[in-house]
Amino acid sequence: MTNLEPENNAHMSRSGITDLPCNHSVAETVDRLESLLKAKGLKIFSRINQAMEAETVGLTMRPMVLLIFGDPKAGTPLMNRYPSIAIDLPLKALIWEAAEGKVWLSYNSPEFLQHRHGLDTRPFEAIENLLKASVQ
Repeated sequence: MTNLEPENNAHMSRSGITDLPCNHSVAETVDRLESLLKAKGLKIFSRINQAMEAETVGLTMRPMVLLIFGDPKAGTPLMNRYPSIAIDLPLKALIWEAAEGKVWLSYNSPEFLQHRHGLDTRPFEAIENLLKASVQ
């Protein structure tokens, strides 16, 4: 997530992060995404409620949840062929509420991952479609 708030439509920052505007709350969007991922057979490795963790140390934060997910059957061959991609796998989606109350879903774009690790294919396009479906 950059210091700049995303615009009304999805965009990719220079750092390769895509921000999608959400039609639901953080909790609803996370639940929708988790259901879509599980329905496609992907594994949810972790669901980290950043705001709740902040509360445990006496700090406040707008709603923010990091979902870590993937498919070891698909990820393992990629990591064997391109070891550096293990830095970015499993995949992550950050669902967060901006200061004005708008909810966003942020993730590393497939193009960014392809370029960063020198992949000869774009293996994450189907996942990107699920991410986009979760914000509707």
